Amino acid sequence: MTDREPCAEEGCERPAAVRLHVPWAENREVCTAHARVLARKDGIVAEPLEDVDEWR
Repeated sequence: MTDREPCAEEGCERPAAVRLHVPWAENREVCTAHARVLARKDGIVAEPLEDVDEWR
């Protein structure tokens, strides 16, 4: 595994790889799987974390 924090989504233990900038809530760091889904919502911007080599 990795030393990164886990995904912010409840019940997910994957490592966080993306910071989501959410205009109507706090920004949060999530795994790539959740980022792919959540970043499709209007207004959310996905920013890969610096220590992530690739999106999985």
